[in-house]
Amino acid sequence: MTSTSSTSTYSALSSYGWDDNWADAFAPHAAEGLLPGRVVRVDRGQCDVVTADGVLRADTAFVTPHDPLRVVCTGDWVAVEPAGNPRYVRTYLPRRTAFVRSTSSKRSEGQILAANVDHAIVAVSLAVELDLARIERFLALAWESGAQPAVVLTKADLVPDPVTLAYLVQDVETAAPGVPVLSVSAEQGEGLDVLAAVVSGGTAVLLGQSGAGKSTLANALLGEDAMDVQATRDVDGKGRHTTTTRNLLALPGGGVLIDTPGLRGVGLFDAGSGVDQVFAEIAELAEECRFHDCAHESEPGCAVLAAIDSGALPERRLESYRKLMRENQRIVAKTDARVRAEIRKEWKRRGAIGKAAMEAKRGGLR
Repeated sequence: MTSTSSTSTYSALSSYGWDDNWADAFAPHAAEGLLPGRVVRVDRGQCDVVTADGVLRADTAFVTPHDPLRVVCTGDWVAVEPAGNPRYVRTYLPRRTAFVRSTSSKRSEGQILAANVDHAIVAVSLAVELDLARIERFLALAWESGAQPAVVLTKADLVPDPVTLAYLVQDVETAAPGVPVLSVSAEQGEGLDVLAAVVSGGTAVLLGQSGAGKSTLANALLGEDAMDVQATRDVDGKGRHTTTTRNLLALPGGGVLIDTPGLRGVGLFDAGSGVDQVFAEIAELAEECRFHDCAHESEPGCAVLAAIDSGALPERRLESYRKLMRENQRIVAKTDARVRAEIRKEWKRRGAIGKAAMEAKRGGLR
């Protein structure tokens, strides 16, 4: 690729996140005459790719390995053939970040939802009761992806009392340490300027359940009705499922947005460090436990249990932490024999502790 064409490519793709580092990574493919582009949508083995020549339709057959984590996905930067019918994606560039969840299949495979994301925006509707455990689950996946998470409480106009709204924000902040929590009303335009500033720097992915208001948020940020939106049900205040594919959209104020379908199931996939980050206060307390491998169940000298007893740590947080850690261990154990052996060893250790405690209790009763 000549310097003139390189300049043209940079100019055409810069609004989609193209930079010098991507250009350096693409250099070997440019020497082969391939075109750089970013995947804006994937659909049944084909994808739409935005390039300096416009949006092209390309086949992904050359990049369809058995590993589901290595398929082409929305947000990928790819090398596309300059011509052909069909035109093929030859490869994708190494991902900077990847948002992955566990599939619902019994094979416990990972499913990649979006790539090269800088901000993971978790949309939560205020039309229904807050589910803090689900928010923590989304945040664990977000932290694990390498993106910076944020929580957006949508439909804030449904909570007109500012004191009540402040309490709801505070509840979510407790479940999301170190994560910005914004309340937004797309209908009234409240809070959108702050959210626009957050997503203007890099690529953001919108995550959440169906009816969380993601498509409405996307339209508000785009300044146009690019995404279909259906009315909220009167029965339970929930919106209907609208987005069916992952779409990458350049925002007029800068930045790129990936809107995703509503996620009914959000299974963890090797997200241990993400869980630790969501529950940072528990990880900090654990450093003060008497035993370095304390399970925070019934061990003496457990700083986590002491915090529960004193009220410094809500019991709900510990229960949520335990649940996510157990789920993550099960997923990892299915593919890692070493982890399976460690889990069996831990079960035996806990069994021995329980047995000793029971015998001591019986001895005290004699």
